[in-house]
Amino acid sequence: MAASVLVAGVPVAEVLAGSSVLLRDDHTVAEGETRLAVLGPDLPDLSLSETLRRIRAAAVTRRVSLLVLLPEGSSPEAAGQLLQDGANAVLQRPHDPLRLDAWMTRLMSVPRRLEVRVPVEGQVVGARRDSAGGYFTGLTRNVSLNGALLASPVPLPVGADLDLEISLSATFPRFQAVGRVIRPAREVAWPHLGYGVEFVLVPPDSQAALVAFLAAGAPGEPVESSHAIRSTVRRGEWVYEVLTPQAGQGGWQAEIRRAPRDLWRPGIAGPFYVVSGASADEALRAARDFVERHG
Repeated sequence: MAASVLVAGVPVAEVLAGSSVLLRDDHTVAEGETRLAVLGPDLPDLSLSETLRRIRAAAVTRRVSLLVLLPEGSSPEAAGQLLQDGANAVLQRPHDPLRLDAWMTRLMSVPRRLEVRVPVEGQVVGARRDSAGGYFTGLTRNVSLNGALLASPVPLPVGADLDLEISLSATFPRFQAVGRVIRPAREVAWPHLGYGVEFVLVPPDSQAALVAFLAAGAPGEPVESSHAIRSTVRRGEWVYEVLTPQAGQGGWQAEIRRAPRDLWRPGIAGPFYVVSGASADEALRAARDFVERHG
């Protein structure tokens, strides 16, 4: 039997009309083992925030995916609060059909453990889909089925849609996605601010590759880096990690990473800068000098 969907506080017809996955895969809106609850603000007894908190607090329901639909004109602060209260996603009318269908598909069919972000540094080639255009290369800091943290060498406005090709490791194929920049991410820098990117559309073959990677990636556990941390420097609100220099064309390179001091632990820092030197020792000195000057 297909996974059932609970709809409350929002017209069922609106959800059915906006999501072809419910009709295509014969999901039921009925009692049973609920994988997804679609909630709106018009609940009879409790506020939306209180409903979300109670669902997350109860052992029998805390693993249910929660999708919230808000009226047009709702504030970003209201959406942010609902995410803190336990929603997996908050969408606002008028609904983008592709986005609504993509969220319902992933929240119904993906095991909850695969929605945890896996720390991983993968190479990203991206292009903006608007008139600004232009390609860029960057890095992921972590990845989930729903999105990624992205370190980009070029500024990206919130709301920009991106064509992305991401290489996570040598043993897994590249995957493609349409991503949307949803927030700046102060925990990632290169030295620009990082970005939280939501996957709006992932082709089926790419989704299969991503699910396989996440299933093998021990969600929640740091991915071991082949470059050891050589030294750690604390300056102001940031902690900087200088990695062991690596030999490259024309000399040695030392990567610098950083993370907010209140969030830092070994291995969690994001890409910040790379410096070069004629030897490993010179690259280390250049990295420490750079942190002293620009940290």
